Parts: sequence; structure tokens; C-alpha cells
Amino acid sequence: MARRPPLFAKRSIRIKLLIALGLLLLAVVILSSGSLYSTYTYRSVVTDLSWRADELPLASDLSRRVGELRMTLSELRGLRTATFPSPGTVRVFEKIQTIRDRFRTALNEVSQTAAEYRELLEGELGAGSPMADNRREWRTLERIEAALERIRQQHHVQDWMLDDAMVVRLDAELETLQELCAELPSFLHAKMKGFRDDVRAQYRALIVGTWVTSVLAALVLGILLRVFYRWVFWPLGVLIAGSRQVASGNFDYRIHLQTHDEMAELAQAMNDMTARFQAIRDDLDRQVQERTKQVVRSEQLASVGFLAAGVAHEINNPLAAIALAAESLEGRLADLLDPNAPDRQVVLSYLEMIQSEAFRCKGITEKLLDFSRVGPVTRRETNLNELVRSVIEMMGALGKYQSRVIQFQAPEAVVVSANPQEIKQVVLNLLANALDSTDEGGEVRVELSSRDGWAQLDVIDNGCGMSAEVLERVFEPFFTRRREGQGTGLGLSISYRIVADHGGTIEAYSEGPGRGATFRVRLPLIAAQKEVSYQYRAA
Repeated sequence: MARRPPLFAKRSIRIKLLIALGLLLLAVVILSSGSLYSTYTYRSVVTDLSWRADELPLASDLSRRVGELRMTLSELRGLRTATFPSPGTVRVFEKIQTIRDRFRTALNEVSQTAAEYRELLEGELGAGSPMADNRREWRTLERIEAALERIRQQHHVQDWMLDDAMVVRLDAELETLQELCAELPSFLHAKMKGFRDDVRAQYRALIVGTWVTSVLAALVLGILLRVFYRWVFWPLGVLIAGSRQVASGNFDYRIHLQTHDEMAELAQAMNDMTARFQAIRDDLDRQVQERTKQVVRSEQLASVGFLAAGVAHEINNPLAAIALAAESLEGRLADLLDPNAPDRQVVLSYLEMIQSEAFRCKGITEKLLDFSRVGPVTRRETNLNELVRSVIEMMGALGKYQSRVIQFQAPEAVVVSANPQEIKQVVLNLLANALDSTDEGGEVRVELSSRDGWAQLDVIDNGCGMSAEVLERVFEPFFTRRREGQGTGLGLSISYRIVADHGGTIEAYSEGPGRGATFRVRLPLIAAQKEVSYQYRAA
């Protein structure tokens, strides 16, 4: 069963970084939320305390002023008791008026303090706090204001301080007012006790909330570090390890990532680069081996060439003498021998054989001289199209090749700097070798093209082909595998030397015996032209 890729494994690295950024922001939001909640809770507590701190002095001040108001009224009652039964004297009356004025002033101060206390209660206080429940204060304040209103009404009565009944009622009102004012601090003290319990509960809740947010933030940060490791650091480690493997020379190593993102694309690019480098290295090794073989072959050919030149010069003159002597003997014996002699024809045939083999040996020595010929040759601009076509037409005219098909494909003009006679000899050798390798009805294709600054000539046949051993020795001097058992084995060696002298290369290819062969010649190109193709069939 195939293993499913991890979540978001196929997303791009940009999406993954955005997810990681989202996790980081989530951790910041969690921590910020806990901090803000704690801060606002602390602010609410401080606000409640501050509000109640402002309320307590007003309640105490209100109770104190009511007490002063009662003392003023008590002083009035004491004065009336001391002057009874004649309180109507002028001096006593003036004292009573003075006490009345003080009473009015104290009453105004009590009313002003009650008004300030109302404004404080009307101020906004956070809901949900036990300190915000001021309903009892409002009820008590309303009763205080009602009592003050009754006292003011009695105070507005003319000569109320001379009426004992009114003084008694006013004193009862003041006593009630003082009791109501004394209730206000008790409410606050009770609330402070409840507020203490509430603050303690909030403190516990804040401790728990702080721990919960801290754990959540740590969990989110852990997830963030995990995904960062899986999405960034681990792929980078794999890439670095793979690059070190390749740098150490292990070009068969391939990097495998299942992230399906830019990291995986980079790994694939590195794998492709390694494969390409490996292919280039193998190709360079092959070229080095091929060049080495070519150098060794050139050295061998040069050595054989020097030896062949010496041998050719040494045996050429004796061969000419043998041929001339055999020819002279043939003429003399034809006249001296009796025509009816039984051995006459045998002697003459032997002399003809001596001449034929002598001239054959002379031809071999001439090829050896061609093979060993070195030095500068005259070169000029040569159109390979025309040169190859002329060789094909010449080969097609030979009777033994008329049953073969020759196809020729070439550009209009492929111009190289070469010796036309030598290049013609190369084409002739290759074409003859290809035609000799095919049976009747066989086919030989000659393709001429220009590629990357080189003129390329391919001679392709569907003949007997070559084995790997033959391919290794095909350009060696005196090596031949012609099916008729003829040939000197110097044609391809001479072609190899000519092409090498022109700064080109010649190579042989075959997939095996019976599968045909290809000879490829490459020469430095002067100019490349438009390609045309045509087919030529030997007549």
C-alpha cells in the first residue's frame, strides 16, 4: 500500500512559508490575548478601587457635615433651654439668628456634598464587578435627598427656631439623615469584602489562563518549528548532503525529495545536472579513448609507412627487372619452342603468371609508397558534392556494381579546403568497400551534410557488417576481410592517413555481422549551404 504524502507536501514553498507565518501569528495572538486580558482585568480592578476610593471620602464628608448640622441644632436647643421662659430678648434673638445662619450654611454644604455624591454614582463603572452594584447607595441617597428636602422645607418656615415642635421634628429628621449617611460607608465596606473575594477568584482565573495561553503558544511554536524543519531545514540538509556526495565523485548518487515544491524542483535540477555531467564525462572518456586509439593508430601507421617506404624502394626495381625478363623470355620462347611441343603452353602460362604477379607486386609497392607519402600537398577549395557525385557515376559504370543501388543525398554545395585527388581516393575506397560488402540488389546510401562547422560524409551499406574485433582493426594496414579473399588491406589505412592529414576524422560503425556498416568522414568546413537531395541508381 502506497504511503500517503504528508499534509501540504505538494504545496509550494511560498504556501508553506505563509502557513508557518500564520502559525507564528497565531502564537503571537494567543500570547497577546492573554496579556491584554490580564491588563484589562487589572485595569478594571484599579478603576473599581479608584472609584470607590473617591466615594469613601464623600460619604465620610457627608456624614461629618450632617453631624455638624445636628451640633448647630443642638446649640440652638441649648440656648432656648437656658433663656427659657424669656427667649425674646434682643440679645438672645440675635444669637438665635446667628445660629440659624450657620444652620443654613451647614445645610447648603450637606446638600452640595450629596449632589457631588450623586455625580459620583452617575459615573460609569465596569459591569460585572461587585463594586459596580450601587443600587443600595442609590436608594440610601434618594432617602437622604428626601430628608434634606423636608429639612429645607421646615427651614423655610419663618421663625421655625422659636417653635419647639418644629425644632424637635427637625432634630428627628437630622437624626434620620445622620443614620442614612452612616449607612453609606458600611455598604462600601461590605462591597470591599466581596470585591476581595472576586479579585482572588480573578487572580486564580488569570493564573490558569496564563498557563493555558503559555502552553498553547508553546504548542503552536513547537508545530511551527516542526513544519519549518520538515519543509525547509530537512530538505536543505538533504540537498547539501547530496551535493557533497556528488562533489566527492559519486556521480551515480541521486537526491530524492517527496516535498513536491521548489526544493524538490531544485533536487531534480541537481539530479539532471549530475546526469548531464556524468554523460559529458562518459562522452569525454569515450573521446579520450577514441583519440588515444587514433593516436596509437597514427603512430602505428607512421611506423608502417616508414617501413613500407623502405621496402617499396628496395623491391620496386627487382620487381621491374623480373617483369621485363619474364616478358622478354615469353617473346623469345614463343619463337624458339616448337608449336607442337607438349610443354610449350605450360611454359608460356608460367611466364604470363610471373609477369602478372610481378606487376601485382609493383602495384602493391606503389600503394605502399602512397601510404608512406608525407609532406605538404596542394589544397584548394573543393566542392564535395561534385566530387562525390563524380565518384558515384564512375563506380556505377563498372559492370560488377551495376546490380547495386547507390543513393546520394547532399546539399547544393559543401566546400572544404582539400586535395581533390586524395579526397576522391578516400571516397573511392569507401564506396568500393561498401559495394563489395553487399550482395546483388544491395543498397548503399551516401549522405553528405554540414554540421557544427564540419562537413560530414556517411557511406552506409546493408551488407555483411562487422564484428567488434573487425571494427578495432579495420584501419590497420594489410588487414582485410573481403569475402572474395582479395585486396591488400591498404585502402582504408590510406584513407585514414589522408583524412588525418586534412585535419579530419574517419570512423566506422556496425551493429554486428549481417547488419551493415557505416563509415563517417568529417572534414573542416569552409561554408555551409542549403541542403538538397537526390537519388542515383547505377546503370
